[in-house]
Amino acid sequence: MIKRHIEPAIASLVGKFPVLTITGPRQSGKTTLIRNLFGDLPYFSLESPDVYERIVRDPRELFATYGHRMILDEVQRAPQLLSYIQGIVDDHSEALFILSGSHNMLMMEGVSQTLAGRTAIFYLHPLSYAELKPYLPTDLSANHLCWQGGYPRIYDKSIPPPAFYQSYLATYVERDVRQIKNISNLDAFTRFVSICAGFIGQTINKSTLASAAGIDRQTASAWLSVLRTSHILYTVQPYFRNFKKRLVKSSKLYFRDTGLACALLGINTAEQLLTYYQRGAIFENFIFNEVSKSFYNNGLTPPVFFWRDNSQHEIDLLLNVGGQIRPIEIKSGTTYRNDYFKQLDWFSKTADVPLFQPTVIYGGEDSQPIGDHFLMSWREVGSLVA
Repeated sequence: MIKRHIEPAIASLVGKFPVLTITGPRQSGKTTLIRNLFGDLPYFSLESPDVYERIVRDPRELFATYGHRMILDEVQRAPQLLSYIQGIVDDHSEALFILSGSHNMLMMEGVSQTLAGRTAIFYLHPLSYAELKPYLPTDLSANHLCWQGGYPRIYDKSIPPPAFYQSYLATYVERDVRQIKNISNLDAFTRFVSICAGFIGQTINKSTLASAAGIDRQTASAWLSVLRTSHILYTVQPYFRNFKKRLVKSSKLYFRDTGLACALLGINTAEQLLTYYQRGAIFENFIFNEVSKSFYNNGLTPPVFFWRDNSQHEIDLLLNVGGQIRPIEIKSGTTYRNDYFKQLDWFSKTADVPLFQPTVIYGGEDSQPIGDHFLMSWREVGSLVA
C-alpha cells in the first residue's frame, strides 16, 4: 500500500476526539486508509445493501452487539446514525467512531449539526506527487503526471488512465449524482462536466457556462454545486483585503484531479497534452492541487487565493500564512526565462501587505534563489507547507 501522508495527522487526534471524519472524492483511498489505520475496529460499509438494511432497521442492535468503537463507511447514506453516535460519545469516554464518505455536502451537513465539537475532520484527496515519488520513475515529467492523475487504482492495478476515467465518470454520474440531486438529463450533465474542464483556471461566469452547455443559469449554478459537493471540482477565492485596486471578485475553477480533466478534454496520451493549447492552465491546476494536498495531509485548510485587478494584472497563487503573503507565479515551461518574475516584481511594488519570498513554480528540475525571489521546481511544491 502506498503510504498516505495524512496518516500522522489522523493518528495524532485519536483519543483527543471521539469521532474522526474522513471525506474526499470517491476512490481516493479512504477505505484503504482507515482499514489500514484502524484494522482492529469492526468495519461496516453502508454501500452494501444488506449491511445498510440491517443497520438502519435497528441501529441500537448494532451498537449493543459491536460496542462503541467502529468504522462506518459512506455514513452519509444513513445520517440518522449520527444522533445515536452523539449520545454514545457523550456517555462513553472510550468511544471511537471513524466515519467516512464521498459526498461532502450530504455528509458534512449532518456531521456539523450533530457532532459539532466532537469530531475532527480530514480531507483525503487523490495521491500527491510526494506520496507517489518513491514508486515513480525518476525521470517522469510533470506533463505525464498531469495527464495520469493521482487516483490510487491507476497505480495499484496499472489501469490505463483513459480507461479508468471513462469508468470513473460513468460510475460517478450514474450513482453519486443521483444521490445528491435528482438530475433527469444525465447526458446534459455529463456534457456540462466536460465543458467545465475547458474553463480550468478561469474565473467562473455562470452565464457563459450555461450558454455553452445549452442550459439556463440557475441549472448551471445548481450543477456546479453538485460538482463541488462530490469533490469533482473546487473554487479558489480572490484575495482583495487591504489592496487599493479595483479587483476581480469572481472565483476561479479547478478540478480535484487533472487526470480526470484531461480525460474530459479528450486528451488520451501525455504527448497530446504536451501540445494542447490549455496545457498551461492544466499545469496550474496541478500545482494548485499539489499545494492543497500538502496542507490537507497535514490536517490544515489550504490558505490559497489568487489576485487579479481590472487591468488584467494577475498573480496565480497567493499563500496567506502567518500573516504574510507569499506570491507565486506558475509557469509550465521547463526552462527558466528572465521574464518569469516580471509580474511578481510589479506586484511587490503594488501590494500593501507584507510579502514573503516571491516564487515562481515551473515545470523544470532546478530550484534556486534568484535575487530576492525563488525559482522552485514542481517536484518541491510540498515544501511550501513547511
